[in-house]
Amino acid sequence: MHPDPPAASRRTLLRSVGVAAPLCTLTGRGTGPAAAHDRRAPAGRIPEELLPGGAYDRFVARLAAEDRFSGTVLLSHRGRPVLSRAYGMADKERSLPNRTDTAFALASASKPFTALAVLQLAQQGRIDLYGTLGTYLPGFPPAIAGTVTVHQLLTHTSGMGDLLDNREFLDHAGTWTSAEEVTTELLKIIRKQPLESAPGTAHRYSNSGYDTLGAIVAAVSGEPLHTYVRRHVFAPAGMTRSDFCTRPQWLTDERIAHPYTLDASGRRIDAVRTGVGAARMFIGTGGGNAFSTGPDLIRFARALLGGRLLDPAWTELFLGAKLPLRPRGAPIPGIRGFMSYGAPSPLVNGHRLFTHGGGAAGESTNWTLYRDLDWCGVVLANYDGIDLAAIIDQERTPLCGPTGGGR
Repeated sequence: MHPDPPAASRRTLLRSVGVAAPLCTLTGRGTGPAAAHDRRAPAGRIPEELLPGGAYDRFVARLAAEDRFSGTVLLSHRGRPVLSRAYGMADKERSLPNRTDTAFALASASKPFTALAVLQLAQQGRIDLYGTLGTYLPGFPPAIAGTVTVHQLLTHTSGMGDLLDNREFLDHAGTWTSAEEVTTELLKIIRKQPLESAPGTAHRYSNSGYDTLGAIVAAVSGEPLHTYVRRHVFAPAGMTRSDFCTRPQWLTDERIAHPYTLDASGRRIDAVRTGVGAARMFIGTGGGNAFSTGPDLIRFARALLGGRLLDPAWTELFLGAKLPLRPRGAPIPGIRGFMSYGAPSPLVNGHRLFTHGGGAAGESTNWTLYRDLDWCGVVLANYDGIDLAAIIDQERTPLCGPTGGGR
């Protein structure tokens, strides 16, 4: 359900700044980086490193050959695929390979869908971004209900903690057997969590905050978050292979990749069959674990940037930087971190990105919009413990130039 928070290392920071019918019901020559004094790549060129057979392609293929990657990668320029690959098995027990249109659990890389739903309702005047939590949801203590705002929930500055640190959640999440029970029981737990900091005073990644946003969407729209996102995000974007799938559907649908996590002995086990991590949840939430494919995430990018999901001004409000993010270690030359609604939006050598990663047992994901270059990069893996940051670095450097003083 969550990506790793920003950390000191160069690669980790790169990572963090890093439906017509829903999936589960279907029967269905460029140059490299510019010179060091201006490391931004020209927007209209395709770096040779990103072409089929180029450095990026060879890098991922080598990881897969060493069983250090299983999943799909997709790079698109101006909406057209430049590189599309699939490696490994979607279901080892049934000998089903990953394909370029296999659906993967996104973990926290689906948080932007929750944020987008909130922005859609705000555009309609049904949510006030500076309205307080208690305006939309009952049952929170007055000190939280009357102080935490929607804006703060969207930017991880609400002061809320994280469900993944909550013992009650960890002990009971696997016992819930319906979408309604998941929503009800999550809110019961979140309402009991004290704030860890005063609202608006600190940036602290919070799954609890995004699960709360999902509940706000449901309360305001009158339909469950899963239904709302299907109808108002996936459908208009043409994302016909994306959905919030239930655990039973995950177990049976051959088009969905099973997550393979490392056990204590270093052996890969099927997390959905064994009920490990996010795979034991009945269904994903506002905090994460919607399902999507590489092509569908490209469709999402085109629909978003093309004004089909929000009006242009609201699209810019959604994507634009809201607050600076301080690196936990030494600053990396070329990177300036910022938070937008739903995702980090770093400047990398002057290029504007909008990007989100996710990680859970057997899940490693990341997708990035290179806004001024008209590129989109997607990495969807059904392995955990992979060097996702290195893959992103191989994708990003040819487009944005080297960072950290490299050439």
